[in-house]
Amino acid sequence: MKRLPRRSTPAVLVALTVLAACVLAAVVSVQTLLGQDPWIDPHALFAAVHDTRWADPVVTLTAAVCVVLGAGLLLCAVLPGNPVVLPLRDDDPETRSTVDSGVTRRSLRNVLRTAASSVDGVTATRLTLGRRTITTTVSTDRTITDGLAAAVRGAVENRLDRIRPAIRPAVVVHVKARRTR
Repeated sequence: MKRLPRRSTPAVLVALTVLAACVLAAVVSVQTLLGQDPWIDPHALFAAVHDTRWADPVVTLTAAVCVVLGAGLLLCAVLPGNPVVLPLRDDDPETRSTVDSGVTRRSLRNVLRTAASSVDGVTATRLTLGRRTITTTVSTDRTITDGLAAAVRGAVENRLDRIRPAIRPAVVVHVKARRTR
């Protein structure tokens, strides 16, 4: 079970652009039908487009911008993002059927951050979930930080053992002492 993220930001940007173009076309059409002066004169617009040449810098720049935006949207659609739900291991010998279960990245991050914060001497915790590593940066008010990184790593790994993710990430711990020796 790996649920990938939705690509909502690019979809919203494209939808808003298309909506704005459609609203503008509808408003200009209604203004023309009612005999009012339209916001954009279609005849002047068509004449300006008709008089431009393919070699004009405006056409080249517009085409380059469209190519870059299209390539960016295509990459957003094709490349997978970080999974939202991480699969959990199912190796219970008593059950014959497999159960698809998972944990969200946010929940896993919060649980592991709580485990790291529960270590004596830790005052602040920042935890980053990567594809293959979990990086934990803890702050402490202690002047001597010997053994603190090992204790935090042990707490996070103990919690990972209880959660049992399908792919076990490596745990990296950095300690920042607020006071100097």
